Amino acid sequence: MGRKRRNNKIWHALRRFVISIVFLVSVAILINLAPNYEKSDLNGKINLIINNNNITRSLKSDILTENDTIYLSFDDTKNFFDEYLLLDGDKIIATSNTKTVCIPLDSGKVYENGSYITNNYKVIKKDDKYYLPLNTLSSVYNYELNYNEEKQIVTIDSLNRKLVSAISTKSSSIKYKPTSLSKTVDKVERGDTVYIIQNTEKGEDEKEGNYLKVRTENGVIGYIKESKLINKKAIRDDLTKEKIDGKVGLVWDYYNQYTAAPTRTESIKGTDVVLPSFFEVRSDGSLAVNVGNSGKNYINWAKQENLKVWPVLSNSMLNDLDSMSNILSTFENRSNLIDNIINELVKIDVDGLYVDFEDMYKDDKDNFSRFIIEIAPRLREIGMTLSVLLTAPDGSDTWSLCYDRNLIGKVADYVVFMGYDETTGSSKTAGTVAGANWVELNIRKFLGQEGIDKNKVILGIPFYTRLWQETNGNLTSKVVNMKDIVIPEDAKVEWDENLKQNYIEYKRDNTVYKMWVEDEKSISCKLDLVEKYNLAGAGFWEKDREKDTIWDIVEEKLK
Repeated sequence: MGRKRRNNKIWHALRRFVISIVFLVSVAILINLAPNYEKSDLNGKINLIINNNNITRSLKSDILTENDTIYLSFDDTKNFFDEYLLLDGDKIIATSNTKTVCIPLDSGKVYENGSYITNNYKVIKKDDKYYLPLNTLSSVYNYELNYNEEKQIVTIDSLNRKLVSAISTKSSSIKYKPTSLSKTVDKVERGDTVYIIQNTEKGEDEKEGNYLKVRTENGVIGYIKESKLINKKAIRDDLTKEKIDGKVGLVWDYYNQYTAAPTRTESIKGTDVVLPSFFEVRSDGSLAVNVGNSGKNYINWAKQENLKVWPVLSNSMLNDLDSMSNILSTFENRSNLIDNIINELVKIDVDGLYVDFEDMYKDDKDNFSRFIIEIAPRLREIGMTLSVLLTAPDGSDTWSLCYDRNLIGKVADYVVFMGYDETTGSSKTAGTVAGANWVELNIRKFLGQEGIDKNKVILGIPFYTRLWQETNGNLTSKVVNMKDIVIPEDAKVEWDENLKQNYIEYKRDNTVYKMWVEDEKSISCKLDLVEKYNLAGAGFWEKDREKDTIWDIVEEKLK
């Protein structure tokens, strides 16, 4: 009998232990399957959902409401909408894909893409922080805003992103996790619309098993069985700007402000874009335009040949760096120049703009970046491409260190690396204009050190070289176009494997002549770098300096 009682006690103890374990495991499973979908630290706060992501916990300041307007702090607006948002004294400068807006902190008029409009962008200040109106900013950043006051949820959908909707076939629960045991976070009725969240990397619906991740019209995010939805359709697709198909081939068509645009009648093999010298900046910040009838004829020829026209905007007329500094120094000066540029571009009906500003103070680097930031939306608004010249990094203050290459690479559609003038005419030592090793080193810097997307980098290639002359210790040089290169029969000719060029040397009387030749072989090797690093393409300085045979190589390598 005693043994039986002991066995019963052991059995009951074991049974209680097993029940306890089962209970604990069940609780753990329930906690995992149906946790609270809203943490207590969000209670009482307005939640902000941007493109189906709840970013409320990432906000630096709480959202404010005032007179039916939703306000977001300056820092949070910069973080989530506009990384180039600028507080500039008594105004805020905002830029988006297609708009440049200057918002005064007082009640003054707002500058928006070249026009001054009534100030509907009332900025408020609280605890030494500025807050911007999300309702009004929707027209700048191109989004749709909805506010569910009952649930305290603000939802923002970018109008240039894909949006997929579906209809609920019956009353259903929206679950926190993709399982029927998970907590219900919202409900939909038959006929209600839900928005299917997209996996942007894969370009498809966000799905787990037979559940789709959705957002309800209340702004709540959760899961619903795919079988409970019908009429799935994309009500908005991604709006991406068309770029040139394949590798870009561009060529400069340079002429100064005192001559007319060249007359062209023939096609140029391997070329997609021509860069005529239409625009120069004057020292007072005004725009010198050299188009005329010859320029109009040039544009017509280009269109007949299916070539894009990106006129050059140059600062080569300026005699001093101070003038350039003044032009870039204020938003008002920059916007006046930009307004003039846009007006002229629209008049002549071209396809883009090529900005070629050289020789600037290092201290003007940020202001030049602001110029690029502020002109880019204006060009996109009228469907035009922005390309910007950049010299090799790590040079002098006024030649190399005056560019924020990383930022410009983000903002512009293309950057053109000036892959020449490795050795300039003022050098104390004879050298090549563009050795392949130097070009490749700087391509690596553009992609690595400067962090520029390879799909935006166009390699500039020279159609010229220099003939160096050393006489009694004195060194001089002159530019020689590729088509005019003559190699004497008695010249010593050696192929330099590092430079990928033929080096020639010969002597006449007391003068030694040296040249690093640019020809079909050297250009072909540079074009191989475009392929090796999968760059956007190549540009050629400049038309009419080349041999005719070079275009067959360009077409073969690029196209």
